[in-house]
Amino acid sequence: MKVDILLDAKGCDVMTVTEDTSVSEAARSLAVNNIGVLVVADAAGRIEGIFSERDIVRGLARVGAGYLDTPVGQSMSRTVITCTRENSVDDVMDMMTGNAIRHLPVVEGEELIGVLSIVDVVHALLARAEFDKDMRKIDVEAHQAAG
Repeated sequence: MKVDILLDAKGCDVMTVTEDTSVSEAARSLAVNNIGVLVVADAAGRIEGIFSERDIVRGLARVGAGYLDTPVGQSMSRTVITCTRENSVDDVMDMMTGNAIRHLPVVEGEELIGVLSIVDVVHALLARAEFDKDMRKIDVEAHQAAG
């Protein structure tokens, strides 16, 4: 199964912020949209980083309440691992587990076209496992009926 199929099912809505967005504004956006990350992008839409709930927790622990007034650009992850529509779900799972990340932006060239979460990937893998189980059951039943 390819990333393209996952995007078709979940949609391509992506919440972005700029580096100068305050942490408190970013936290509000995460909460209102019930998401775990925001992609940090420049005015042209190019990915500059990722800002997550974890970044907020770590910043609050390190700095205290004043952290909420800082821009996300000061604590976002600047190394962003991405995938494309053509990657398989297995590729994406390997990228996520190998890099200990829970969200993966999907790009087409330099254009951001979606974000996958570990939950999206796990659901796809479970659906595939269920499909495989059903196919094995059909094979067994067909073999028994034939013979």
